[in-house]
Amino acid sequence: MSALLGTRLSGRYRLEARIGAGGMSTVYRALDETLQRQVAIKLMNREVATDSDQLERFRREARAVAQLSHPHVVGVIDAGEDAGRPYIVFEYVDGETLKDRIRRLGRLPITEAVAYAIEIARALGAAHARHIVHRDVKPQNVLIDEEGRAKVTDFGIARTLDEDGLTADGRVLGTTDYVSPEQALGQPVTGQSDLYSLGIVLYEMLTGEVPFRGENQVAVAMKHVREQIPDVQSKRPEVSAALAAVIDTATAKQLENRYADDAELIADLEDVLAIEAARSGQATGEVTTVLRTLPARAQSRVPFPVRHRAWAAILALFAVVAGVGVIVWLATRAHHGTGKLSATPPTVSQGRGGSTPLQQIRLCNSCASGYNPLGSPQNERPYAPLAIDNDTTTYWSTQIYYDRVLNKAGTGLYVDAAPRTVARELRIITNTPGFTVTIYASNQTPTYTWPNPAWVPASQSTAITQHQQQITLTSGSTSYRYWLVWITALGPNKTVQLNEVTLYK
Repeated sequence: MSALLGTRLSGRYRLEARIGAGGMSTVYRALDETLQRQVAIKLMNREVATDSDQLERFRREARAVAQLSHPHVVGVIDAGEDAGRPYIVFEYVDGETLKDRIRRLGRLPITEAVAYAIEIARALGAAHARHIVHRDVKPQNVLIDEEGRAKVTDFGIARTLDEDGLTADGRVLGTTDYVSPEQALGQPVTGQSDLYSLGIVLYEMLTGEVPFRGENQVAVAMKHVREQIPDVQSKRPEVSAALAAVIDTATAKQLENRYADDAELIADLEDVLAIEAARSGQATGEVTTVLRTLPARAQSRVPFPVRHRAWAAILALFAVVAGVGVIVWLATRAHHGTGKLSATPPTVSQGRGGSTPLQQIRLCNSCASGYNPLGSPQNERPYAPLAIDNDTTTYWSTQIYYDRVLNKAGTGLYVDAAPRTVARELRIITNTPGFTVTIYASNQTPTYTWPNPAWVPASQSTAITQHQQQITLTSGSTSYRYWLVWITALGPNKTVQLNEVTLYK
């Protein structure tokens, strides 16, 4: 193949260096002498070009992939033939493969791994929308450009796997480290197969290794068919349960238990990225870029300084300048002070048909905490103050429970109404009605144990069936500092969202 270096294809593309090779084709860095730019050329190997079936498949898939235009797909620029050998011209990506990055760094930062998974999933979604299945999703086929973006390449063009299965003419072809069970068994391959492979890629980004090893590729492929992948949290304990659940669902053996489509996977990955960014309290590089592309439901979970580092620095400087005057004013303020919810407050009957509105108990801006004594992390989610910010468009949520079963006695969120307060009603505003709660109260600093005698029941078990619902409290005239919304059942949803939790007296 080195003899081809320096030659021109179609009198335009001068081959400069070989940068990759496979059983079907060889990839070169080349100079487009017409436009004076570097490109990547995938040239079909001469011995394969004599096979009419392979030749037609190469041409057909080249035409299909040329229709793709997506920021995370390596774009096709041109295609042609030279001396009977077809070639495809791609944009040249100056960077490294995701596989090289994993080899160089080992385990990637959790937020970076999730951000790359989102970009890859979005690229696959664009392909699947045009009925193009990659069939060979692996980190070797993901390029990281100079700006840190992930770009997927080789959408079936340089594959050596047969259209309908793993083998051709009795030979095992291609890597099987990422192969889906149905692909390994020679069954029809769909977009769900790509999602399985992406789940394996995400596992490798987080752990630095593929889940299965074997004496040969067939042995590895059969492990994908028969064995569950190792628990990612046992390999990397700091991975959240939500992220582990995404991997479990993406790599489910049975198609009915796997993500049905790209949109489902992307939505969960976006939520997980918001969770992980909020947990870490920082975001760098491509993570910041991906955070800015998240939908509002996910962005609302990420603290402003994490999403907008530059603006956060400016605001921090402003805060220092303004702080001297503000400190004096704050010193005169009580502990309560988040303002009031714009929604109409509940009322209490005064007899003869009259009623009096209850008064909202104001809480400090950070006086809410997740409470998950029977799970991990014990604070459940780190953005609990979003449930008391008097903004119904933001929310705190539980972790994602994909089977819609809580699998423990409960989880929840508590508010701190220091020093203490008597409360008559608690209002919940939620995007996910259908769950069940019991309200508890305490004057002791919460500890992460359950059952916990410090928590006194302050309501009956209540099914939250409406987007906005009041719960009458049974604590009477006793004042308490801490008030816990204890969720005991999820209802029809995978998660519970608390947009606002408001106490009234």
